Amino acid sequence: MARRRFRSNQRHEPATERSFQEYYLSTPAPQTSRTELLRLIRGGEDTFLELKVKLSNPEKIAQEIVALANTGGGVIIFGVNDQLRIEGVDDPESVQEELARICRDDIAPPLVPFIDRIAFDNGRRVVALDIEGKRKPYRTHDGRFYLRIGAEKREATPEELATLWDESRPVGFENMAALGSVITDIDEAHLWSFLREFQGDAFDDAGALGYPTGEVLQRDLLLATEHAGESVPTVAGLLLFGRDERVAELLPRAAVVATRFAGDSLQSPVVERVTLGGNLLTLYEALLRFVGRYSDLWDTRPRSFPAADILDSPVAARGNYQRGVVNEAVSNLLVHRDLALRESTRLNIFDHSIELINPRRTAGFSPVAQKAIRYGIPQRLNPQLAAIFSSTAYGLQLPPGGLPLMLRSARLFSNRRTELNAINDEFRVRLHSI
Repeated sequence: MARRRFRSNQRHEPATERSFQEYYLSTPAPQTSRTELLRLIRGGEDTFLELKVKLSNPEKIAQEIVALANTGGGVIIFGVNDQLRIEGVDDPESVQEELARICRDDIAPPLVPFIDRIAFDNGRRVVALDIEGKRKPYRTHDGRFYLRIGAEKREATPEELATLWDESRPVGFENMAALGSVITDIDEAHLWSFLREFQGDAFDDAGALGYPTGEVLQRDLLLATEHAGESVPTVAGLLLFGRDERVAELLPRAAVVATRFAGDSLQSPVVERVTLGGNLLTLYEALLRFVGRYSDLWDTRPRSFPAADILDSPVAARGNYQRGVVNEAVSNLLVHRDLALRESTRLNIFDHSIELINPRRTAGFSPVAQKAIRYGIPQRLNPQLAAIFSSTAYGLQLPPGGLPLMLRSARLFSNRRTELNAINDEFRVRLHSI
């Protein structure tokens, strides 16, 4: 029978050392017994199992950990000699601390170690390090990548490294099937208007006889995927080209809550609050109409504003904003949101500012990426969706220049700097009026 890969079933450090009879390892089959574990160890090392007498060379141990992590994970057991006899380690606590340090400081990206200390009935103790490679490829602190082939490790070739990087590309939420949707949920007029903008280049009208929406959506645009034997629009496909009522029904998280407050804080009275739904084009236009209902938008800064000479009015003057700045802020609000989070996207209009709030996991994004985006370095959650939304073929006239130009135009128009903050899994943009 083929050797089975085994993993520790403990996902926390035990409060006290357990006897060997209390220690179990989980496998795809029922939990292994003491006899099964001893048989696995005595079978020797393989792709998923490394045996060490002691921890004496942290650099080599880091290489072994990297090799296992890049090959799919495995276990290193300290306290077993080359003759497969269990000798134990003298100080398992210090071994555990050193392994945690290696995983944290000597490997990139850092590994979260799962470490167990096991006490045998004869008093000997071993340490088992369980490795999972969820964020591969991993490398040592000197930038070397390793793989495990059988019981040996070696450096990855350029071809193998390229494969590792290719396998590590995450499937974004935008690429997931929009469950419950069908191809007929797509607004074909919108889709085919987009495609015909590429007539003569990417799009061949002669090959699209009969308007094969599902085929084009899946084959040409990568906005549909196979699910249960049927072609199903992805989340991005439905958001971009879906019928408004179906988008609102199938993707309720994609809605935007827009609120006008009679004041400058969330505690101010609410003048109007609406929940806007539909595909991205519909949402974009609806949000701009809502902003225009309570604010004045200008292409360039005028010499004077309509309410400039009214000083004692009991009603606050309408806020004044540069049109391109608001357009860019709204497009960013719709495109760069973390669709996997449940929190709603919000647009709040106050007397003297507009706040746009997006759900966005701040882990790994702030503060470094928060600085980089000011220079136009993209940190896109939904690259496919963003590319089509910003294309002129999609039907929107978006301002050029992106976020850097928005920040500059807002500062020149209002003489105040736009505020960008990422906190509590939210990305906030605040535009100030004159």
